[in-house]
Amino acid sequence: MPARTRRPRRNDALSAALGYFRDLGVREVHLPKRTATPAPDVPVVPPLTVPRPARALPATAVAVEPAATVPARSRFPDLSSVQAAVASCQLCGLCRTRTQTVFADGTGRSRLMFVGEAPGADEDATGVPFVGRAGQLLTKMVESGMGLSRGDVYIANVLKCRPPANRNPEPSEIASCRPYLDAQIDLVKPSVLVALGKFAAQFLLETEEPISRLRGRWGSRGGIPVMPTYHPSFLLRQPDRKKEAWEDLQQVLHKLGLPVPRKKGESGS
Repeated sequence: MPARTRRPRRNDALSAALGYFRDLGVREVHLPKRTATPAPDVPVVPPLTVPRPARALPATAVAVEPAATVPARSRFPDLSSVQAAVASCQLCGLCRTRTQTVFADGTGRSRLMFVGEAPGADEDATGVPFVGRAGQLLTKMVESGMGLSRGDVYIANVLKCRPPANRNPEPSEIASCRPYLDAQIDLVKPSVLVALGKFAAQFLLETEEPISRLRGRWGSRGGIPVMPTYHPSFLLRQPDRKKEAWEDLQQVLHKLGLPVPRKKGESGS
C-alpha cells in the first residue's frame, strides 16, 4: 500500500485552527467572501491604463514635410522665381554655414547645360558657380576646347550652398536641393546636359555607378541626352585624364551638330 502523501502545511494550519474553534464549542465559522483570483500566469491589467499604440500609416501613405516648406516644380514659372526660392532656402543645415547661395551662370536660353557638384570657397564668396581654379579650367574647356563662349552655356550645381570645408554633399542635402535643379533643367530645356563628376552624374542618371564607368557613355534624363565626364577639379589633380574629358566633349559637339575645333598646328584635310 503506497505511503500517504503529507498535505501541505497551509492545510495543517487551517485544520489546527478549525480544531481550536471546535474545542471552544464553535459550530460555524463565517469567513469573509473572497473574490476569485486569476491564475498567476494571467496578469490583471486595468484596461484604462494600457496606452494606445500609435496608429501606423497605411501602406500607401508616405510621410512628407508640410507642403509650405518643400518647393515643387509647378511653383516656379521662371528662373527668377527659382533663384528667389534658393536665396531664402533653409531646407537643410547648409543655410547656417553659407555666405550666400550660388544659383547659376548663364542666360537660361542655352542648348548646352553643365551641372557640377557644389560651390567652393570662391563660389560661396561671389555667388557665381565655377569661378575658382576648377571654374577657370571649365571656361578653358568650353572656349578653347569646344569653340564656344562661356555665355553660350548654362552652368549650375547640384547643391546651391557650399558644404563646410568642401566636403562631399550628403544625401539629405541633395534631396533638399533636388527641386531647384529639376526646375532649372525643366525651364532651360537644354538639348544636352553635361554632368561634371560623380555627384552630378549620379543625380542626373539616378544611378550609383562610379564616374569612371559612367564617363563617355550617353545617358538620358527625361529625354535629354546626358554626357558624364570628369569634374574640372579632378582634372587639376589628374591632368593625364584631360584627354578622356576632351573626347567626351567632342561627343557633345557631335550631338549638338557643331564642328569640332581644330587644335593649333592641325591642318585641314
